[in-house]
Amino acid sequence: MNNDEKNNLLESPKTARIALWGGIFFSIAFTVLIWWAGRYLANVPHLPDTGASWYYWKLPEATIWTRLTSWGFYALHQISFWTLIYIAQTRVKKYTSGIHPINLIAMGMNAFFILLHFVQTQLWYDGIAQDVSIWSSQASVVLLLVAVLLMENKTRGLFFEKKIPFNKRITAFARKYHGYLFAWATVYTFWYHPMENSFGHLAGFLYMFLLLLQGSLFFTRVHLNKWWKLTQEVIVGIHGTLVAIFQGAGLWPMFAFGFAGIFIVTQMHGLGWSKWIRGIIGGLYIAAVLFVYSSRGWIQANEIIRIPLIEYLAVFIMAGLISLGLWVADRNKKNNLLPENVKDK
Repeated sequence: MNNDEKNNLLESPKTARIALWGGIFFSIAFTVLIWWAGRYLANVPHLPDTGASWYYWKLPEATIWTRLTSWGFYALHQISFWTLIYIAQTRVKKYTSGIHPINLIAMGMNAFFILLHFVQTQLWYDGIAQDVSIWSSQASVVLLLVAVLLMENKTRGLFFEKKIPFNKRITAFARKYHGYLFAWATVYTFWYHPMENSFGHLAGFLYMFLLLLQGSLFFTRVHLNKWWKLTQEVIVGIHGTLVAIFQGAGLWPMFAFGFAGIFIVTQMHGLGWSKWIRGIIGGLYIAAVLFVYSSRGWIQANEIIRIPLIEYLAVFIMAGLISLGLWVADRNKKNNLLPENVKDK
């Protein structure tokens, strides 16, 4: 096969679909492998669980090898991903219906580090959770979701199709550099946890695998597919709800109705559905809330606004921070263009 034939094959939409579904199959298969291999971690010692701020799945004492492998492999993974994003932005630059060669490199790179983390867990166990707070892992995923809300404001609005009039430069900045943020959030969370086989870990790693796959498909049309993007937005709600149910703390409605509320208010309005369909879905959501809290107690109904309140507030904070950064950059650029005698005055 000559170079022209290879290029035609890569540029085919069929190739992109194969890459997407192949990545999804790999993600599911590797999650099954983690579940199967969890039996070999049964004798790993743990300290007693002391509450919400304590991460249970880490060794009682870290060693130089646990830290060197977890942080060292994390750093290599992070730098590799950022480097590929930079190369794509500076050399590829254009979207294609198929895939670029660098997409194959990114998918291979992430598959390699997924396998490496599996081996690292079996040999040394600890992730980077040994040295950082559990809240940092959760906050990284929240930042990713918040950035999506900010970027998609232009196409689907933020509140029932209502578009917030953020400065165009803010949205443009978020769209241009979001890959670096998403790569950090995903890789950081990925290396935070050991590859344990609890339900929460299995669901979480499957979600991370899908996010790594999405990150590997930069500058392709499938990366922009509204259904594929929505899937990754809503999976976090399903994951959070199921984990809460398995933990038995009674917090599942906060996750279920919180993330479903964001879907009702924002996410479903970018799918091209008619107002009738959206109205029916909204009505079902209200009916479910009434049914659950009629027995749970109306005083607990504030749970349903906690997650949406945090995420929507964070959208405006993120937009404000980007705006501030752009203002500072403009000021510095302007000052650097002035003659020295003017700047001194």
